[in-house]
Amino acid sequence: MRNTCLLSEDTKTYLCCFYHILDEMVQGMTTASLSQSISQNFAVQMVPHHRAAIQLSNNILRFTGSKSIQRMAQRMIDQQTQSIDRLEAALGPCRQLTNPVLDLRLYQRRMDLIYREMYAQMGAAPENNRLNAVFLREMIPHHQGAVRMAENALKYDVCTELVPILRTIVAQHRQGVTQMRAMLKRMEC
Repeated sequence: MRNTCLLSEDTKTYLCCFYHILDEMVQGMTTASLSQSISQNFAVQMVPHHRAAIQLSNNILRFTGSKSIQRMAQRMIDQQTQSIDRLEAALGPCRQLTNPVLDLRLYQRRMDLIYREMYAQMGAAPENNRLNAVFLREMIPHHQGAVRMAENALKYDVCTELVPILRTIVAQHRQGVTQMRAMLKRMEC
């Protein structure tokens, strides 16, 4: 009897690419050069997070025929590209604002906890041939992580240029999580 649960070649290719992107994101976020500025630290750690979302979206676009997943992935690419541009533009002015050592420690401790939980949840997404659902299960914790990271930064003194970026990240990613959960629920019915 033949095993009908074998992963397809497309699934294997998708998953290999996903894990490569996840590893690059983890590396980029955890080895970012940190300073005495929470504003700058947030930006240099969020840029690899956003780049990963773009790469993950491009990865699913190679394999999905679902128009709703294609639209969502393209929207993620557009939003994350804009956000990277805004973060990089804010880096100059944001470097000027430094934070007390206690704030930096508390901020980074929470960020480290958020990262670890996000990485673990993304890496624990099921591996099967239902790639649209796999993608959503990977991206929900990715987006939740962005919300939690932005909310963490908003607890501290950050540069004025960063505040609207943080609020946009929270709003867009919360909306994205809601949409992805609804899509996943429809897939499971």
